[in-house]
Amino acid sequence: MNPIENNARNATIRARLTSGLLNKRSEQPLPSVYGVKRKINRQMKPLASWMATCTLLFSHCILVHGGLLKPDVDFSNYNVPLQQQLVNRIREKVAARLGPGKPTRDRYFIIPFAYQNKGNAPQFSHSFISVIRVFADNKQPRLTAGFRHGTYRNWNFEAFTISWLPHDFDRNPNLCVFDGLGSRVDPRLNKCPISRGKSFKLEETLQLALNVKNAVGMWGPYEIKKEAFDLAVKRKNLLDGGTIGYRADDRLYRKPLVAVNCFHAMAGLEELYPNGGFLGTGFRMWGINGTARVLIEYTKAVRNRGLLLEPVNIKKDLYGFVYAPERNSQGIYNPFPNASAYYQ
Repeated sequence: MNPIENNARNATIRARLTSGLLNKRSEQPLPSVYGVKRKINRQMKPLASWMATCTLLFSHCILVHGGLLKPDVDFSNYNVPLQQQLVNRIREKVAARLGPGKPTRDRYFIIPFAYQNKGNAPQFSHSFISVIRVFADNKQPRLTAGFRHGTYRNWNFEAFTISWLPHDFDRNPNLCVFDGLGSRVDPRLNKCPISRGKSFKLEETLQLALNVKNAVGMWGPYEIKKEAFDLAVKRKNLLDGGTIGYRADDRLYRKPLVAVNCFHAMAGLEELYPNGGFLGTGFRMWGINGTARVLIEYTKAVRNRGLLLEPVNIKKDLYGFVYAPERNSQGIYNPFPNASAYYQ
């Protein structure tokens, strides 16, 4: 029996118990009032029926909106490593967009990502994005130095990732986010140092998530215009230039281009590091929330309209990969509408 059928069965049982209990009680005579005993069977039965109906209807609603009736986590690729599962999904989506045959012009895609732990703690959350160019088949590709290059099916591609973190985060993952009484409210009270930044590769970033068994989410791939691809390359070159550092709380350092966090490193391709989050501070913009905010910037901000070539549904497009210690594990952390399980 699957979880939905089991919950529906339980709701039915509760409804019957409620109806039966009320009907049973309604058969009991009330205390005498001026020597007259009355039963309220006729009055209580409609109430019992109404409560039973509510039990059936609203118990299901509570379960659905409470996230308890999510589709089952997919364990069919459980033995496939996390990175390969993710790459396979990207390939499948890009191939569907390209269609059959060989590409006759260059095509461009973005894949926004996020990872976070169960508590969505900022020190265990991250937003990052990968950008892909699929080369036209009728010309010799001019490969970009420093990008990843490869071939899949009948097309050549290059790709890069913006995953902005302290340069030594893979060796020293103790990220300082807020340090000091009141620092969450007043950034001047935050004692966290500025770190030298580094944009990690996709495989390196996924390993960081795997190290702490985080939930990893992705949107897309979404096709974009060449102008958007060029902006992403420009952003990567700016970050790689060594003039901008990393700081998780970048409220005082973002605008003067001193240091930024992972969210602002990938947000607002046309405008450097736009505001976001509570009162425009970027607060709570980490993990899934952070990347979702980036997509809002890409799709709804006037300056970015037209750069995406296909519609975006921020909630429905999100797909996740969740850690499970064993095949068919129960009670695993799953913040996604749909997800596959991984363990390696």
